[in-house]
Amino acid sequence: MNRAEKAGLQLQAVAVLRMLKQTRTYDELAAVTGLPAGDLNRYVNGHVLPGTDRAREVVDGVGREALASELRARVTVDEEGYVDNSSVVFDQSFLDLVAPVAVETLEFDRPDVVLTAATDGITLGAAMASHFDARIAYAKKSKETAVEEFIESRHRLASGIELTYYLPATAIDEGETVLVVDDLIRSGETQELLLDIAEQAGAEVTGVFTLIAVGREGLDRARAFTEAPVGALTTFEE
Repeated sequence: MNRAEKAGLQLQAVAVLRMLKQTRTYDELAAVTGLPAGDLNRYVNGHVLPGTDRAREVVDGVGREALASELRARVTVDEEGYVDNSSVVFDQSFLDLVAPVAVETLEFDRPDVVLTAATDGITLGAAMASHFDARIAYAKKSKETAVEEFIESRHRLASGIELTYYLPATAIDEGETVLVVDDLIRSGETQELLLDIAEQAGAEVTGVFTLIAVGREGLDRARAFTEAPVGALTTFEE
């Protein structure tokens, strides 16, 4: 780990601790993290940065658990199983915390491009792209009028409806690496189409990540299409 990566990890740990501190006393934060309250006070107030090992412990362990808990608290599911995650996908500061935690715990390699689906996946995609210093590309259900060439992927759903996504052909170059992200995965159909787009572009997939998995079907479907890591921040049972 070089100096810049070390500093990034330390600052991420501080950001996670500050988020946790918003609803906890230092003693409560100490109980959650297993770290001394006095040290936590110094980290949160910017007097000192945690060491590399301690920072990784916060990001890998406390960070993911805390973010998943916060995510579940913000999401509502109605009696028909529809998920409302608007309070999450519209909170860029929260998503900025998710990106490095996901990377550390799921061990995604750095991609050249983060690929997502418009529109709810864009804010998460932007956070992931910013973390990796990568480009973002998003597939849409309609063609942009000024674009001449597209990569097109379509799938007929069980209901008979045909789902189609289009990506400008110049968005991904052959041989580039791609991380597929989305805000939610249920059936895995959207992720299958995004993975197909990456394959058509001649790209290598480094992983598939989603904030929320509803059941296991979507994750299993994505794993059937790629050998790269596939994961979610949290899972809701159907």
